[in-house]
This record gives sequence, structure tokens and C-alpha cells, in this order.
Amino acid sequence: MSGVRWAGVAVAAATALVALCGVTGGASAEGGRPGETLLLFSGSDLWRNGLFAHGGLLWSPEGLAREGFTFKMAIAGGAYRYTSGALGNASVLGREFKAAAMPGWRFKFERAEIKVFAGPEIQSHGTYPNDPGTDLRGTRGALRAALEIWYQPTPWTMLAADITASTISDNDYALRLAAGWQMMENFYAGPEFQVWSAEDYRQYRFGIHLTRIVIKTEEWSLAAGWALDSDDRKGFYTRIGVLTKM
Repeated sequence: MSGVRWAGVAVAAATALVALCGVTGGASAEGGRPGETLLLFSGSDLWRNGLFAHGGLLWSPEGLAREGFTFKMAIAGGAYRYTSGALGNASVLGREFKAAAMPGWRFKFERAEIKVFAGPEIQSHGTYPNDPGTDLRGTRGALRAALEIWYQPTPWTMLAADITASTISDNDYALRLAAGWQMMENFYAGPEFQVWSAEDYRQYRFGIHLTRIVIKTEEWSLAAGWALDSDDRKGFYTRIGVLTKM
């Protein structure tokens, strides 16, 4: 299998991390107390062929609980493993880093919150040993757009949707859908579904998430489940995230 397609695993994974960031910094009704204008988030994602971490911020000058301008900055990076056909099926270690800066707008409704973002991003890729079979080398720029939706049909249920797309490559997008029920008046639990795409690679995830676990001044999120991809690989995935407001 070519390095290009295997490296698509990394593009798709970091695509989701940068723009969706799991449920941390993604589709979540920030709420926020009066005077809070800044939300910081970070997290990590692990599955059998890759480990990625992310972090970033949301800045809303009018307040996290109010409708208006919101600026999102996110970074993500990690390492992944694949087999390169161009190197005689040798094992290759890839690394990547990407960052996005996206101005946007938060729309507030009685039971819903919608955020839209668009802006530039930059990506840096490398492999060891050097793989001539992949185009994912060096540093490139692109444009990214994202849509994040949080909806509460009732006070004890939630629905969330995140979608993002980039001009960095063909079919570069990520989608996450989630539903949840409030547990112990402290967090939401329920199913989630994800699709990651880059070029001709697809990964699908089916799992369970725990969202908005409040511990002192922080909100934690956890997820785990089963992943399968277009290269007929399967395995467990896990994700953890945390956010805090200022």
C-alpha cells in the first residue's frame, strides 16, 4: 500500500483534532459566568496506529454565554505508523503538526448554540525514513471551515454535531454526531459516531462518550469505542479532553 494512502490516516486524525477537538472546544454550550471571555482546551486521541494531542482556545470578547464574535485557535500534532510500498513494505514513522486560526460567530437560541468558523491553517509533515511515496512532506498552508452545533431538546438531554473541511487535500473533512442523557446532574453520557476523511482514506468510529464532567473549575470529556477504516483495519480508540474558562 502506498505511503500516500497510509499517511491519510494521520491527516484525517489531526483534521478531526484541530477543528473538532473531540467534544472539548467543539460542539458544547460554553455557558460561562459573567466576565468569562476565554476558554482553554486540550486533549489527546489514541488508537492502534497513532497518537495525537491537541490544544487551543476560544475567545469571545462579549462573553462566552453571549451571542457574538468568537475567535478559535487550535493546534494538533502527533506520530503515526504505516507501511510504505515505495520502500518495499518497510515500516515508516510519520510525524505531523498543524495549526488553525479561525474567526467566527456564535449564535445563541433558547435551547441551542451554533458556532461557525473559517480561517487559515498550516501543516508540517515528515517521515522517518524518508518516504518518496507520500506527498505529505514539508510545510503547506490551506483554508479551513467548521460548524459546531449543541442542542438540548430537554433539560436532561443533548445532541451535538461538528463538521469541518479543509482545502489541504481532496476529500479532507471530519464529522462527529453525538447524543447524550444527563447522569447524576453532572455530565452527559451516550453514543457517538465519527467519520474522518482524507484523499481516498476513510475511518469510521462508533463509541460512547462522557461529556461535561465537572471537577472544580474544569470540564472533562472521555470517549472510547471501536474504529474501522477503508484499509480494513479495526481496533479500539480512546479520547480524553479538558477545558477551563476564564
